Amino acid sequence: MGRNFKVSYREDMALLQNQGQKTWLMILVLMLIVVPLFLTRYQLSILNEMSIAIIGALGLNLLIGYTGQLSLAHGAFVAIGAYSSGIITGKLGLPFLVSLPLSGLIAASLGLIIGIPSLRLKGLYLALGTLAFGFVIEYILQHWDFTQGDLGMAIKQISIFNWTIKSQLQYFYLYVSLAFGAVVVTNNLVRSKIGRSFLAIRDRDVAAEAMGISTTKYKVMAFALSAFYAGLAGCLAAHFNRWIVPGSFDISLTISAIAMIIVGGLGTVLGSVLGAILITGIPHIITYFIDVLKGSYPALSGFIVDFKLGIFGLVIIATLLFEPRGLYGIYQRIKVYWKTWPFKY
Repeated sequence: MGRNFKVSYREDMALLQNQGQKTWLMILVLMLIVVPLFLTRYQLSILNEMSIAIIGALGLNLLIGYTGQLSLAHGAFVAIGAYSSGIITGKLGLPFLVSLPLSGLIAASLGLIIGIPSLRLKGLYLALGTLAFGFVIEYILQHWDFTQGDLGMAIKQISIFNWTIKSQLQYFYLYVSLAFGAVVVTNNLVRSKIGRSFLAIRDRDVAAEAMGISTTKYKVMAFALSAFYAGLAGCLAAHFNRWIVPGSFDISLTISAIAMIIVGGLGTVLGSVLGAILITGIPHIITYFIDVLKGSYPALSGFIVDFKLGIFGLVIIATLLFEPRGLYGIYQRIKVYWKTWPFKY
């Protein structure tokens, strides 16, 4: 009976519901430890980019997917985290373990500034308000001497106590651990009172208010949490690239993040992970095919280069046409199919 039915609240609230999930988790952890040892430096760098994108996508999905608050300032919060870490480690001389949470907190504090006015704005008005905030941040970064403007800012290597990260493999183990931790924390968060309040506000904020949920409190909290995740992602991206410029955090970064959660699946943690992996990997896949076809079919490779952005958009459109719930919906259908196989129902 215990295998098919939950007989206690503790079993119902468990993160891993059965032995099969625990087994797959162990297999995943072993793969993340062993497989990177056989990958090239370039392949590891792609995985590191995906780990950073996962953290950023989780934060944006908390705001848009779970709370229903549209924001176009995600790239600005990533920039705030990146530049905050650069100033903290470079100019103030504080270690990475201090700059990582501080970068997130600085971004979260500015997220509160956006969250409070958002209480009076909805839909496109809220989107335009957050977009304006993003332009303000970009202007400040470009013209403030402290951030060195368009010249960019050099970022120190990550040092944890006496250990300095130098290789892509070392970056991978650190970044994938942080991304894994972010997934676990987010999974627990959305299953808590906070997550349920977010969903109630997203579905019907008036009804949520009638049930005693403080929409003011939870909307502001959603903005702060989303900005915190973005700040962490910005900090990690800055230390990974070792050089940051304001142009790296323009509106295109926000659009990419929104594409991640839409293609992956709005309002799902797994969708954030799958979407981040796909959207981050698409440009590298296109580049791979260009390199393969360059020798034999130069005209075709040139065509792919010219329409690279169009191909990127077509993949997103195709995903949404065939499965509006995104990659998470495809995963759910496959899961149901194998659970009910060989019977249709």
